[in-house]
Amino acid sequence: MPHRRDRTERTAGAVVAARVAELAARLTALAPAVRAEEPDAVHQMRITCRRLRSTLRVFGRLLPDADGGPGAVADELAWLGGALGRARDCEVLGARLLDLARGLPPEDGREDLVADLAEWEREQLLLARPEVLAALDGPRFPALLRALADLCAGPLPSGRARGPAGPELARAVRREYRRTARRVRAAGRATGPGAESALHDVRKAAKRARYTGETAGPDAAAFTAGMKAVQEVLGRHQDAVIAGHTLRGLSDGGFGYGVLYGLQLAEAARAREEFPEAWRRVRRPTGA
Repeated sequence: MPHRRDRTERTAGAVVAARVAELAARLTALAPAVRAEEPDAVHQMRITCRRLRSTLRVFGRLLPDADGGPGAVADELAWLGGALGRARDCEVLGARLLDLARGLPPEDGREDLVADLAEWEREQLLLARPEVLAALDGPRFPALLRALADLCAGPLPSGRARGPAGPELARAVRREYRRTARRVRAAGRATGPGAESALHDVRKAAKRARYTGETAGPDAAAFTAGMKAVQEVLGRHQDAVIAGHTLRGLSDGGFGYGVLYGLQLAEAARAREEFPEAWRRVRRPTGA
């Protein structure tokens, strides 16, 4: 398979630099779509920021250390992701709550509830939009793109960056598996309000592990798929928790709000029940 042979024979630094260049090109290409408010564009740009940031955090030692190095660039990606986050969260939360509200029977106050939530969504998106445009049209975004280009083009550091990619990528996968496993164990010990935060930490670790597997390529495909499944289950949990908190803040005491809140509690509980099985199915890397 050419793809597998390419990653095996190239140096670790070259493989990571190619991955960063691929994602940086996607980030650049998405900017016009975000400015034009094309559907899903903010979501795709935010995901690309997360993939890039995870790649730099995990593999930064394999890239050039100029102009602050990968760590400084990762910090800028966190800034951009945050600027996109409010708009994306409004989109997701608004769509979720409106979809559920439209499914309620009329006697639960459906029409008024849908109207209230639609107005809330419009207001939130109007508030979030200027932050997105300010981020893309200000000086930090083009500077970020230049920094990413420098990381891809600069001379590789000595040591592991110039060694074969296979062993280094496999080492990173093992490291991210162990990191996620530690958070799973911590979540198992957590009780009360801390349990929600602990599961959120597992989700973030699983996401980073998934992106590490994507960089590692076909040899880590089963691992990547397993971590994606964990991330998705816990993503449902996090979405339900946030929706529940939002509904409590929006509620005027109407029956429909109470119904929606109950649905969020039930969805969070289902996700918690499904999580252990999703984790059990993750392919443990050899040697981890």
